Amino acid sequence: MSTAGLLLRLSGPLQSWGERSRFNERDTNTAPTRSGLIGLIAAALGRRRDEDIGDLTALSFTIRIDRPGTLLRDFHTVGGGMPRRLTVITAEGKRRSAETATLISDRYYLADAAFTVAVTAPDPQLLDTCAAALREPRWPPYLGRRSCPPSGPILLSTLEHDPVPPLIALPLPRKHPANESTISVEFRSDTPFDTAPWPGLPVTEQIYTEAQDEPISFSPHRRQYRTRPVYRCHLDLPADQCADYGTAYLRKLHEHLAAAPPNGSTPS
Repeated sequence: MSTAGLLLRLSGPLQSWGERSRFNERDTNTAPTRSGLIGLIAAALGRRRDEDIGDLTALSFTIRIDRPGTLLRDFHTVGGGMPRRLTVITAEGKRRSAETATLISDRYYLADAAFTVAVTAPDPQLLDTCAAALREPRWPPYLGRRSCPPSGPILLSTLEHDPVPPLIALPLPRKHPANESTISVEFRSDTPFDTAPWPGLPVTEQIYTEAQDEPISFSPHRRQYRTRPVYRCHLDLPADQCADYGTAYLRKLHEHLAAAPPNGSTPS
């Protein structure tokens, strides 16, 4: 059977998915960006920044925000106290003076966030290639920035059917809410939620927005992005899907993936 989708788990102490970072302020989106996910897979494949990524733009992503995390601001300095020959080079190729050597920036991160991502594509071979690279990445994967390593393997499973229903049903790394039978969980997707398998599900809110995170080129000298649609919704899931944190969650996740559905799922 051919691969129809992948499930990825993005979890770590820190994540940072910049969307509008400019100069001395480096922002983070509240969920993985499309450019960040394509860049992660490109790195696993061993592609350099100036190599073509046209084939990877065929990938589609649906993100479940398992745990939104906490916004963290890092007051960051570079170059302070260094001799002039070691200070940061200016745009003109000169060294900075002692008075201007320290560069200050604000860098934002998501602390203790967790996301699960369903990946689809028209070409099963492309998904197989991406799955193989995520199992044995050429370059170490990171969650938006090199300083943000994942807390475990990124590839959860490969599937022979639409990965969105399994995405919805996966255990959640959250505490069980007291006296509640359901929990509201946000999903974000490249495609509208009025297509299968969403009709009939208890979607409580739908929002259409746009983001400038469709990568055209990652080349350091000609980075290019274009605007693309983002579809967001909230889904009321059974509170029993909440599997706590740490080993309790990992154990529940392993048991869930091991009990593969009859229409095909392969834990990774």
